[in-house]
Amino acid sequence: MVALIMIAVHLLADAARFSILLFRPTRSVQAENLFLRRQLALFKERGVEPRRIDAATRISLAILARCFEWRDALFVVQPNTMIRWHRAGWKLFWRWKCRPGRPQIPVELRVLIRRMARENPVWGEERIANELLVKLGIQVSPRTVRKYMPKRLDGQPRGDQHWSTFLKNHAQAILACDFFVTVTATCKLLYVFVVIEHGSRRLARVAVTTHPCADWTLQQLREVIGFDDTHR
Repeated sequence: MVALIMIAVHLLADAARFSILLFRPTRSVQAENLFLRRQLALFKERGVEPRRIDAATRISLAILARCFEWRDALFVVQPNTMIRWHRAGWKLFWRWKCRPGRPQIPVELRVLIRRMARENPVWGEERIANELLVKLGIQVSPRTVRKYMPKRLDGQPRGDQHWSTFLKNHAQAILACDFFVTVTATCKLLYVFVVIEHGSRRLARVAVTTHPCADWTLQQLREVIGFDDTHR
């Protein structure tokens, strides 16, 4: 915790210095930049080993490197090291972006799902999810229902049809669609919509958008199906 506080303090100090530079004349900043580079050149020629770079300095250098061509101004480490810092920052950003964000359902609903599964052993997650939606107005994904259903004992028959059996019987009439997220080099999120035919395993459509919505998704499905009634 103390290390994180020190990193935050150093970053705030660097941000304050950068803000001060914004109000200085451009020629003054350029002269100071050249002055520091000449000193770094002498430092490099003498072969003096620099002190170990701390985490705050790594973050600060990685951020400042986005503002100019840093390769000619880098002396304390190798360019590959700077690139590794950028990759580490990208991993932290992606880990933060992909953190689990879906909250758990209420405890009362979990108890109700388990009770419905025990009292109706022939019901599967699809049937329980439909019963909750139609009779109680509670919209829950079948996958969420399956997560909280009691574990089936060995030898106990399934209450729903196997997916492999269902797919074998209706594969020619099924279109599957889903979104996945990709991130550009500038950390911009793009949502990719993919539609696949289960029967032929052929990609029926691939579309990209930055702001997905219900109308846009419905239009993509219209363009895939059109006036064809083979997919039901």
